[in-house]
Amino acid sequence: MGNTFLSLALVIIFHFSMVTFSMKLTTLLTDQSALLALKDHVIHDPQNVLATNWSLSTPVCNWFGVNCGSQHRRVTTLNLTGLGLVGTLPPHLGNLSFLSLLYLTNNSFHGILPVQLSSLQRVKYLSLSNNSFSGEIPSWLGSLTELRKLYLFLNKFKGVIPFSLGYLSKLEILSLYGNQISGSIPSSIFNISSLQKIDVSENMLSGSIPSVSGGLPKLEMLILFENQISGSIPSYIFNISSLQEIDLSDNMLSGSIPSVSRGLLSLYGIYFNTNNLTGHIPEDMFDHLPNLKELDLSYNLLSGRIPASLFKCKELQILALSNNQLEGRLPVEIGNLTMLQIFLFGVNHFGGVIPEQIVNLTLLEQFQGAYNNFTGTIPRQIGNLKNLEILNLGVNDIAGPIPPALFNISTLSGISLAGNQLSGHLPSNMGIWLPNLEQLYLGGNHLFGPFPMYILNASQFTHLDMAINYFSGSIPENLGNLRNLMTLNLHFNNFTSSEMSFLSSLTQCRGLELLSFGYNPLVSGRLPSLVGNLSSSLQKFLASECNIWGSVPSEIGNLSGLIRIELDNNKLTGLIPASFGGLEELQSISISYNKLEGSIPSELCNINNLAFLFLTSNKLSGLIPSCLGNLISLRNLFLDSNKFTSSIPSTLTGLNYLLILNLSSNSLSGPLPIDIGNLKVLTSMDLSNNQFSDDIPTGVADLNDLTQLSLSNNRLTGSIPESFGDMLSLELLDLSRNNLSGEIPNSLEKLLYLKSFNVSFNRLHGEIPEGGSFGNFTFESFMGNGALCGVPQFHFPRCKTIPLKNSKAKAKLIIYVALPIASTILVMALIIIILRIRKRKRKDKLTTREDLLLLGKWRRIPYHELHQATDGFNESNLLGEEDSMIQTLTIATIGYMAPGERSLKSWVKESISSPLNQVVDTNLLSTTGRDRLAANNCALSILQVGLECSAELPDKRLDMKEVLTKLMKIKVKLLKDIERV
Repeated sequence: MGNTFLSLALVIIFHFSMVTFSMKLTTLLTDQSALLALKDHVIHDPQNVLATNWSLSTPVCNWFGVNCGSQHRRVTTLNLTGLGLVGTLPPHLGNLSFLSLLYLTNNSFHGILPVQLSSLQRVKYLSLSNNSFSGEIPSWLGSLTELRKLYLFLNKFKGVIPFSLGYLSKLEILSLYGNQISGSIPSSIFNISSLQKIDVSENMLSGSIPSVSGGLPKLEMLILFENQISGSIPSYIFNISSLQEIDLSDNMLSGSIPSVSRGLLSLYGIYFNTNNLTGHIPEDMFDHLPNLKELDLSYNLLSGRIPASLFKCKELQILALSNNQLEGRLPVEIGNLTMLQIFLFGVNHFGGVIPEQIVNLTLLEQFQGAYNNFTGTIPRQIGNLKNLEILNLGVNDIAGPIPPALFNISTLSGISLAGNQLSGHLPSNMGIWLPNLEQLYLGGNHLFGPFPMYILNASQFTHLDMAINYFSGSIPENLGNLRNLMTLNLHFNNFTSSEMSFLSSLTQCRGLELLSFGYNPLVSGRLPSLVGNLSSSLQKFLASECNIWGSVPSEIGNLSGLIRIELDNNKLTGLIPASFGGLEELQSISISYNKLEGSIPSELCNINNLAFLFLTSNKLSGLIPSCLGNLISLRNLFLDSNKFTSSIPSTLTGLNYLLILNLSSNSLSGPLPIDIGNLKVLTSMDLSNNQFSDDIPTGVADLNDLTQLSLSNNRLTGSIPESFGDMLSLELLDLSRNNLSGEIPNSLEKLLYLKSFNVSFNRLHGEIPEGGSFGNFTFESFMGNGALCGVPQFHFPRCKTIPLKNSKAKAKLIIYVALPIASTILVMALIIIILRIRKRKRKDKLTTREDLLLLGKWRRIPYHELHQATDGFNESNLLGEEDSMIQTLTIATIGYMAPGERSLKSWVKESISSPLNQVVDTNLLSTTGRDRLAANNCALSILQVGLECSAELPDKRLDMKEVLTKLMKIKVKLLKDIERV
């Protein structure tokens, strides 16, 4: 019985053991299947790791990158970091239910993350960084509640950060940098109390930095740089005692830097650079940052002085304050920062002398303070900075010699002292002690002496700038020893070179990009054809004003990388090489002030990138090539002072981006292009000293951005367009020495920026405008136009006529001429009506047959006779003009009188004393008795008012109010006289 029971127990135990073993075997097979599915989704395995190691002949737990748990023998770790695998993730990976660590970093997986990964409820560490995953960051990641570290950086994720990530209550590290994520940062993330690091940098995030409720008590690193985050820096940032690094750089933050109110003993790095921060740096900011090592506040709008508390940060190694608006002197306490290695403070308003205490900074590697207002001299003890690699004090006002001790610093790789007032010679031992020197910028000083030959021993040299000084002597012929040379700038000195022999050695500098030796008047000779053997990397060849003669070698066309060529102010002859047309990268050609002949080669029209063409003052001739209109990139075109003929090609008006056009001093003729107004962005146009004819196109006024316009010394006719007043940006307008006629438009008074105006020697007439900028011009602007009139300052006679040029003049005409005439007519009509009514009361007969016959004898004057008699209704015949209003023998249009012998004024005077029936309508005087007497008195009174309105002096004439008052009195008196009858 006992043996039977024992046997049964063993059977049961064996059975359940087999079941358990079978279950484990089944689940392990599930993990194996999931991993094999991953292998199948990998399309490229450069190291053949999966192909050779992941096979059924090997236990799953022994596969490369796979670890299994000791208890359940399930896959708990999958780490395939850095294998270069290419493929996608299969949904089967969601079956690895015991997985706690999944690292697929540094591969080339792509596609979206399968939703089945949400089944990995035990995963704590998930790193899919540096792949090519795309799509949105899945919201189901928020369901992986055991997650501690989430690395998704350097992928192609788009969309927003899911709010659900805030549910990961155990999350310690969130790294999403280097994607294309947009939107704002969810506030839920900033409430995860376990977070130690947040890195969402290098995305497209916007909005403000979220506020917090829990205070992020464990946060050590907050990295948000290179986004579009705006708003201010929240004050709670400096209340996080665990904070070690905060990087908010390259955003759009504004406002001031918050104060630091508590000790942040762990904080070593603050990076607020490249924002829009304003105000002063808080005075007490650094009282609580004893371990600060790196501070970058550059590229903001900060003002004020460097706070004294900064110099308490004795651990500071990097201090960047450049590109702000800081001012004052550098405090001498700068010498207390003995750990400082990099000090950047350029592009501010610092001034005064550079403190000698900087020599205490013996660990200093970079000292960069260019573009400030420093004065004084370079500290002599600067040679103590034995670790200095870069010294940049360019564009200040530092004077005196360069300290010889500077050239004892063997670690120096870059020196920039350009744009100061330095003087003296360069030290004679410079090349010996500077074996690592790569860049030397000394341009724009007062240095003199010969070229420092020993510099040729600095084999690492790449950039040499000695321009705009007083160096002299020969340019070394062995400059080619500097095989790594990239830029050589020697212009504006007194160097010499026979036949420019130094160019031969420079052909060995295969990385040469800039070569400038212009404005050295003692350099002379032909430009050798070997110039075509210079580096194909050469971008700028600048050799103006150095006595080059002969022709331009066609071999320049071999310099395929050339962007800019300058050969101005030399003695070049011959033709422009057609080989220029093969320089596809060329943007600027400047060969002005030479003696080049022939025509512009059509090959130049093949240079699609050409933006600047300067050929001023040569002997070029022929037609301006119409194909220049194909150079759509052209900005400046200077063809002035040559011998070009014919007309302006109509194709040039298609240069939509042309800013400056100068075709002056040629022999161009014909009308100006009718569509010249298409050059919408043109700012300057000079077509003077040619033979252009016909009217000025009205389209010129469409050039709204034009600041300078010169059409002088041509054969232009017609009038100055009224629309010129719409070119409100105009500063110079020269229309002198043409055949222009008509008046100077009053619309030009609107040109408030006009500084130079010249219409001299034309056939203009009429009044010179007085408003706007015209009060600043002189007689020279208008001379040679005999029919002009205006204010005495222009030395022209006063205008005798009332101009009808603008609305104000027309208003005056209405007030002082038209209204009195109209009033007179109305009063006289009233007289007629009253007299006729009284006639009816007396039962007088209607108008006699004789009266009607008298009216029938009046002759109707045709329009063409009026037009001829008034000289085309010329203003000189306008009623009210003192010297031209003369008696008429016929009835004329209101406002005009045909030519005669007596003035209107004398005629009125005589009329007062003459029989009224000679000057007044007989119908008005056809009454008898006292009615006739009343009418006579009324007519005489009206004529007297007219006479007073035409007094010699303006101040003696009646104003309109007085005229109306007198006419009303005349009317009242007439009515009273008639009532008495």
